[in-house]
Amino acid sequence: MRTSLKLGVNIDHVAALRQARGTAYPDLLAAAHCCAAGGADGITVHLREDRRHIQDADVWRLRRDDRLPLNLEMANTPEIVRFALRVRPAEVCLVPERRQELTTEGGLDAAGQVRALRPTIRRLQAAGIVVSLFVAADRRQLAAAAALGAPVVELHTGAFAGARSAAARRRTLDRLIRGAELAHALGLKVNAGHGIHLDNLDDILRMPWLDTLNIGHSLVARAMFCGLTPAVREMRRALRAYRGGM
Repeated sequence: MRTSLKLGVNIDHVAALRQARGTAYPDLLAAAHCCAAGGADGITVHLREDRRHIQDADVWRLRRDDRLPLNLEMANTPEIVRFALRVRPAEVCLVPERRQELTTEGGLDAAGQVRALRPTIRRLQAAGIVVSLFVAADRRQLAAAAALGAPVVELHTGAFAGARSAAARRRTLDRLIRGAELAHALGLKVNAGHGIHLDNLDDILRMPWLDTLNIGHSLVARAMFCGLTPAVREMRRALRAYRGGM
């Protein structure tokens, strides 16, 4: 059966370009409007503790514009949680964060942080925010997400995207497929993201039960050659091939 797969666009790298020179451009709101024009279903930004790209004011502007639902990626830290409760985006995705990493390198250890995550999830949900956990396709992590009451998981596809051999790609893809099946069986909505681009999309689309793919870096990179709206539109067309899995 054909299943409509949604596209969330992460615009962190638009902000990274702006921050490289400390200018007022490129404008994040204009980028979000380009994504909407290309057919995106949502906008994702990661407000890091060190504010290396996305700034507090960016999140406020995107939330007030409200042209597309806003998904705020964030670490479970008191300051950022307080900020999220003030802004009230449509969705919060709780992610691991290390200052020295270039990008999010792995999934959240939900199983090892149950005591810390539970009150945060409850506070966010009480504010009407949908909570997602960015986790590896691992049975222990998925079971913890379900036990914590988070209705959504985003499966970390980075290991697959970074695999250096065909055998490694097969192993990591099989793990993602099994993880999506288990997450669905546990009653979780299944998203996926990290390192997805047009050249590896066909394999990603073999994952069953997907609701949303969150894609950022590859779309911003593609936009350098064709523009952001056409890049999003191109990815949006490619997602039409999704049939719900194997």
